Amino acid sequence: MACLEELISAAGCEKEVDLLLEGADIVNTLSGEVHREDVAIHQGRVVGFDCKSAREVLDLTGLTLTPGFIDGHVHIESAMVTIPEYARAVVPMGTTTAIIDPHEIANVLGSDGIWYMLESSRDLPLRVYAMLPSCVPATSLETSGAVLDCDSLAELMDHPRVLGLAEVMNYPGVIFRDPEVLKKIRLAGSKKVDGHAPLLSGRDLAAYIIAGIESDHECTTLAEAREKLRLGMHINIREGSAAKNLRDLLPLVQAANSRRFLFVSDDRHPADILREGHIDFMVRTAVREGLDPVIALQIASLNAASYFGLSDLGAIAPGYRADIAVLDDLDRLNVTKVLKDGRVVAENGHLTACTPDAPALKRRTMNLPELDATSFDIAARPGPARVIGIVPDQIVTELLMLVPRTSQGMVVADLYQDILKMAVVERHRASGNIGLGLVRGFGLRSGALATSVCHDSHNLAVVGTSSQEMLAAARAVEEMGGGMAAVGGGRVLARLPLPVAGLLSERCMMEVAERIDDCTDAARKLGCRLRDPFMTLSFLCLPVIPELKLSDRGLVDVGRFDFVPLFCEDDPRA
Repeated sequence: MACLEELISAAGCEKEVDLLLEGADIVNTLSGEVHREDVAIHQGRVVGFDCKSAREVLDLTGLTLTPGFIDGHVHIESAMVTIPEYARAVVPMGTTTAIIDPHEIANVLGSDGIWYMLESSRDLPLRVYAMLPSCVPATSLETSGAVLDCDSLAELMDHPRVLGLAEVMNYPGVIFRDPEVLKKIRLAGSKKVDGHAPLLSGRDLAAYIIAGIESDHECTTLAEAREKLRLGMHINIREGSAAKNLRDLLPLVQAANSRRFLFVSDDRHPADILREGHIDFMVRTAVREGLDPVIALQIASLNAASYFGLSDLGAIAPGYRADIAVLDDLDRLNVTKVLKDGRVVAENGHLTACTPDAPALKRRTMNLPELDATSFDIAARPGPARVIGIVPDQIVTELLMLVPRTSQGMVVADLYQDILKMAVVERHRASGNIGLGLVRGFGLRSGALATSVCHDSHNLAVVGTSSQEMLAAARAVEEMGGGMAAVGGGRVLARLPLPVAGLLSERCMMEVAERIDDCTDAARKLGCRLRDPFMTLSFLCLPVIPELKLSDRGLVDVGRFDFVPLFCEDDPRA
């Protein structure tokens, strides 16, 4: 804890400071300008722009200083590594703070999963805050590994690194005043409540906002984002791996409204982080698209800090924590050095600070029922079927009405129409629940893919060209204790073990990325044409994102927020 008297003394140049950053330009996110200043740092905080003397002087002549980047909404589980490994990757890219939503691991392990993430994020060069998951399970339409009611969340809400209630995905529960949903919103009190309301509009959107929900990261069009902005929401511009909305939403950002935007990664795979970057990638992309660099850097730092009430982050000014990214210049915007609390923690793309390993978590979370090939058989019915239509690079899907191919009274893969069988197997309690459906857009010509990363309840998702191949893929994931696998000819072609809750690897991000690449390459050899087939598969199970999804309990029409039969003949509402 910094001593107030000592900080005042250091700011008045009455004593020697710990560090002086000399010769650089500062991006002043408060005044909206770039100016040349030295920066004096003492006890981890900026104390001013000159000093009497400094124990250490860092010559940064010709470089540019900006506040460390803040990811305003991220599920670190989507990077498939523990938080210390995540920090080792993103801190050298300039990210010094992350606002995590441990929704994924909470759906598997409940409160234990949240505590695991909080404990894993202590004493790191990455400053980690959490928003408590509001929807575990996300809906009543799927089976999760845990249930977090209001009483469970109350035990965590007062934690000093908990900032509020995470994305309220159950927007029908808000609109129709579900008592448990409203109780959770009230529990947040003066803390933030984040939103998740894709395509919500008009009176329903107003009802959602008036409940106290202040942000949304699900906007995919300018019109949607503009309406939410006009109604008072903060717009979280997302650039994940499956959902990429940055370029589509940037035209809405103007000097007059820019303080209402945040940059968020949400769900970003290891390969994209390592190859493109993190929040730094969003800044560079925004600037290339024509956004003023100072505004881009405000969105990447000060805006998130202000929104979440982190009053000592997001700027380089007296009293602010010395979390600083050093850039080569405002044209290339490459991060060359990173400081956290006034200490250099990364340089030239590599972490220099010591990072403790995550605590061990060995609880078994892959509990499947007895499976055989018939577990994935679909009996044929007359007429068209509801088929999940993949929308490339988006997590929304289409509801397609197509006539599937059949053989001997069973639905079989139709490679000509690109219609494959899909299954979601409950994996927490071995209940025997298996949701069966059809999907179009994978392009597999043979084999099967399976993953235990299956939003939001993280059951086992499998897609394939035959029941036998689907069984082989499911068994491969079960044997690893969770993970992803690509199977061809009944043989495992590539795999990634994820033994921590079936979601995380204990390996470094580079190795995880290489394993994911191996799985993706194997999927492509099987005919898949999607850029990220496993991420796409994981989101086909998310029954809060339109339009048609599959859970372990069955096929979900998200617009109706209800189950629908696979075959239209069986549905009197069709």
